[in-house]
Amino acid sequence: MVKIACIGAGYVGGPTMAMIALKCPEIEVVVLDINEDRIAAWNSDSLPIYEPGLDEVVQEARGRNLFFSTDVTKHVSEADIIFVSVNTPTKTSGIGAGKAADLSYWESAARMIAQCCKGPAFKIVVEKSTVPVKTAEAISKVLRTNGDSSVHFEILSNPEFLAEGTAVSDLTAPDRVLIGGKEDADGQRAVKALADVYAHWVPRAQILTTNLWSAELAKLTANAMLAQRISSVNSISALCEETGADVSEVARSIGMDSRIGSKFLNASVGFGGSCFQKDILNLVYICETQGLQKVADYWRMVIDINDYQKQRYVERVIGGMFNTVSNKKIAVLGFAFKKDTGDTRETPAIDVCRGLIADGAKLFVYDPKVEAQHVHYELSAAKFSWDHPKAPYASASRLSSVSVVKDPYEACDGAHAICVLTEWDEFKQLDFPRLYASMTKPAFIFDGRNILDHAALREMGFVVYALGKPLDPFLRKD
Repeated sequence: MVKIACIGAGYVGGPTMAMIALKCPEIEVVVLDINEDRIAAWNSDSLPIYEPGLDEVVQEARGRNLFFSTDVTKHVSEADIIFVSVNTPTKTSGIGAGKAADLSYWESAARMIAQCCKGPAFKIVVEKSTVPVKTAEAISKVLRTNGDSSVHFEILSNPEFLAEGTAVSDLTAPDRVLIGGKEDADGQRAVKALADVYAHWVPRAQILTTNLWSAELAKLTANAMLAQRISSVNSISALCEETGADVSEVARSIGMDSRIGSKFLNASVGFGGSCFQKDILNLVYICETQGLQKVADYWRMVIDINDYQKQRYVERVIGGMFNTVSNKKIAVLGFAFKKDTGDTRETPAIDVCRGLIADGAKLFVYDPKVEAQHVHYELSAAKFSWDHPKAPYASASRLSSVSVVKDPYEACDGAHAICVLTEWDEFKQLDFPRLYASMTKPAFIFDGRNILDHAALREMGFVVYALGKPLDPFLRKD
């Protein structure tokens, strides 16, 4: 029996290994993590991450050929293929601070693999984390200099392209599976072995093989270009508001051009999540170290526009409400960075809420999948601290200006304004006449996701700000 071990039970490692186990019942798959609470959650009826359809996948495979364990040494030593899906946070100090990837967790994993594995053996080590180009070279040196000389370690790059909220469908029917390896005989042997695993359910034509460096760079580039599209349409949303154009109509028009396509053209308060900003900053740093400052500056602007969009939204809220939100109750609907996930890492809600708090607002936050401790942690923690394995969510400081509630109507009762920051489907179905009746007048709605029926809301009496659309007469300064 082929045995697979995965070091790291997070948003990539857990779902990916669960899908491999589901589709390959003859392969033993063990997901490993040093965090005992996380492993306990994976072995329970309440998984540590929310992802539509994931419960069913795990329940079908768990105990059959899918296992979750903290016994890293045992299962790594027995595995034929070892996936590494550990955090690669942005450095917070030293050379490259604020941009470069911190590979200390990856190096620790490599040293542990080297110590666990005894020969003679052929071990395939798979980069599943998003890493800088040429990481495989550095990891190979760690394995060679610290491991049993009779063990041959072959490094592959197999970046994940799943999106949170649609991870199960992305894994079930991926656009492509990318495997990068060395072009010699051992490298191609390893590539074939991993490709054979995915071929259980992915058509061979969609399993792409490249050299190591191309695969490593492809993940960073893919995320950078997706984020670039969001920043591009968000920059146009600002122009739309000033000219009376409608960003949704502009996006629909250009999206029908087959050369452009319609995906990632929805204007919003900004992009978030664990990948886009981190990967772009990493790409910026790599370009700078290669002497490509103009290229670095180009990609840095994608982040700058995203920050500008969040600040612009805050200024619209404050400016629209008579230039102050001091002591005003603001209902924040949605805190996760996107719908169908409870992930709050780099969510635009963080900067928006901080901006409103700085002006004295009293925030009442409702999100169907985000716990109160995560909201308070994100609003009080230092930047990039979320990307460390033991982020102290449970000990997060409680902010007196922020209340997290479990009911959207409670959040909006007596509020001066509603800020929609996540595109949860349930927000479209709220009883808005009831909300309007309960709110302080004039009652404002600032739709940062453009998911509501703005005309109907105005008929009810709401003052509505729809991002990237002609301004409500009440909000115009002329």
